[in-house]
Amino acid sequence: MSFIHLVKTYEVQNDKFLLPKKQLVTYALYALIAVALLYLFIDPAPASSSKLAVTLPWVQQELPPPSPPAYQQAGDEVLNSAPTQQGKEASASPTCDYSDGEWVPDPTPPLYNGTTCEAIKDGRSCAANGRADTGYLHWRWQPRRCDLPAFSPSAFLRWLRNKHLAFVGDSLARNQAESLVCLLSSSLSRPQEEEELVRFRRWVFIEHNATVSVSWSPFLVRGVEKAGVPYNDVVLDAFDERWMSRLGEVDAVVLSAGQWFKIPSVYHESGGRVVGCHACAKELNHTETSFFAAFRDAVHRTLAEITRRHEHDAAMDNKGRKEKVVAMATFSPSHFEGDWDKGAPCPKKQPYKSGEKELGYTEAEMRRIVLEEVEAASAGAEASGVRFAALDVTTLANLRPDGHPGPYMRKNPVVGPDGRVQNDCLHWCMPGPVDTFNQILQQTVLR
Repeated sequence: MSFIHLVKTYEVQNDKFLLPKKQLVTYALYALIAVALLYLFIDPAPASSSKLAVTLPWVQQELPPPSPPAYQQAGDEVLNSAPTQQGKEASASPTCDYSDGEWVPDPTPPLYNGTTCEAIKDGRSCAANGRADTGYLHWRWQPRRCDLPAFSPSAFLRWLRNKHLAFVGDSLARNQAESLVCLLSSSLSRPQEEEELVRFRRWVFIEHNATVSVSWSPFLVRGVEKAGVPYNDVVLDAFDERWMSRLGEVDAVVLSAGQWFKIPSVYHESGGRVVGCHACAKELNHTETSFFAAFRDAVHRTLAEITRRHEHDAAMDNKGRKEKVVAMATFSPSHFEGDWDKGAPCPKKQPYKSGEKELGYTEAEMRRIVLEEVEAASAGAEASGVRFAALDVTTLANLRPDGHPGPYMRKNPVVGPDGRVQNDCLHWCMPGPVDTFNQILQQTVLR
């Protein structure tokens, strides 16, 4: 119907259109329904409202306000990465590459106090030993393509409930284990140290029935560190039963090794036959062997044996196979500016900028070996119930020359025979960069 026909249909009075009463009521009802639908589907609240209420005829829910970036919060307040901050617990995208990033300033204080955490042994509490500068405490690792959530003690303890997490390896494994215990203790859940030996420690969080332990095994396989002789003895085809025999008791293992392979060593088979030697004296008359090859062999055999023993234990257990998480940390570089055994210092007070400090050949090769062997172990253990992962910390550690104890490895500096003060430019102050290792570990176990 045209507009003209419509006009002729209805009466015109005082130059206004008057609709018949019945149609007027009908049109008014249509208008009210339209307004009601607008209110149903569109939130009339201003954009600055603290909460976004979404109400649909078939759904009623309330979305929390967007969370601030991870670096503005600490501890349990940050449980997820920036792209998914909607109140979920600490979780990370499986595709997130935490190894590629840079250190950025962060005013957030550490979760724990290095002078009061009882898990820290002498040599790691730099503040207690007299280090006055605190700038090394205020840096945060920022991956380039994602966010690394802050460590959540409560989320980690919930995962660890009724579980045993074991660190195995050299003194850097112990460094990371003590860091984790301090981080978990910041939740007001104090652990009880049940066993403290020179080479073995165990902490139990009673209310969670959660255990963290650390075992000394610098070669992962059977070996004897040099004592009275200038070289190590390493048996490449035999396992270190000091920790391997306890494998069935643990739910997750973090391996860390590499530094001791750089020291002169004689490599054996279990029958006693010498198969090689690294940097040994000529009078030993042994074939020179690359320590890279020995390290790869030890890592390969260790990961394979973990899989084999887990499968064996699962076959013997009628309750079925339980997943075991095995993470191996990549090589953590030192920052001695000179010969470590001649008092070389690590005096820098800030991290290197991205691209300022490239990995050396040794560090890059040791990292590559771990990544390749973990990948190979993962491919061969798909149906075994063992989940392998690499804690790729080499790059982030390489950029932190400021995070070591340096001369603050003791309350009273250690002076060598030549009068030089001894420095520790290998291990990490606590709190310090090693806490970031455990941030990545948390994302690994929760994934």
